[in-house]
Amino acid sequence: MITIKKFAFNPFQVNTYVLSDETGECIIIDAGMQGDLEESEITEYINNHSLKPIMLLLTHAHIDHIVGNSFIADKYSLQLTAHKDCVPFFKNATAYASTFGLTLEKVKDIDNYIDEGNEIEFGNSKLKVLFTPGHANGSLCFYSPEDNFVITGDVLFNQSIGRTDLKTGNYDLLQDSIWEKLFTLPDETIVYPGHGPETSIGFEKVNNPFVAIGRS
Repeated sequence: MITIKKFAFNPFQVNTYVLSDETGECIIIDAGMQGDLEESEITEYINNHSLKPIMLLLTHAHIDHIVGNSFIADKYSLQLTAHKDCVPFFKNATAYASTFGLTLEKVKDIDNYIDEGNEIEFGNSKLKVLFTPGHANGSLCFYSPEDNFVITGDVLFNQSIGRTDLKTGNYDLLQDSIWEKLFTLPDETIVYPGHGPETSIGFEKVNNPFVAIGRS
C-alpha cells in the first residue's frame, strides 16, 4: 500500500509529494522546496521514516514545481524524470524564477523521459503515466489503480483547473485531458493536485464549475 505525504512549499504553496510503500523505497514528485527550513522539513520526514528515495518526478516544469529539483537530486543522487516536452521550460528557468521572487541557482536537467503508457515502479508499487497537456506542455498525471488515487499536478484542482493563459497553455486541450484521461477514472479515485486540498474524480464531475457543464 502506498503512503502519501504532502508538503506545501515556496510562496506558491506547491504540493510536493513523497510516495512510499512497505519496502521503504519512495519517490518524490514536484520538488518545490525553497530554503533551509523547507529542505529540512522534507529530509527529516525521509530520515524519520527510514525511506530510500529512488526517483524524482515532475508533473510539469513550471518554475514553482522545479525549484527544489537540484537540492533533491544532489542530496539523494537521483535522476530527474519527466516528459520530453518539459525541456524548453528549463532554458531560462533561473531568470524566470527571479521574476517571481524565487531562487534557482542551479537547474537540474531531465535525465529520463516518460510518456503515456509508461509505468513508474518503486518498491512493490506501480503508477501509470497519463499524458495530460493543456496547462503546460509535457504535463503528466500519475495514477494508482490499486490504491485508488491520481496525482494531477496543475491539471485538475478541487473545484478548479489549471491556468491556460501561460505559455503553452490551451483551454480546449486541457478540457480534453480532463475528460479523456481523468474523468474516465473511477468516481472514487482521490485526486492529489499540485496546489490546495484533495478531492475526488466523482466530486469534480458534478461540482467543478470549469468542467462540470461538459464540453460544447
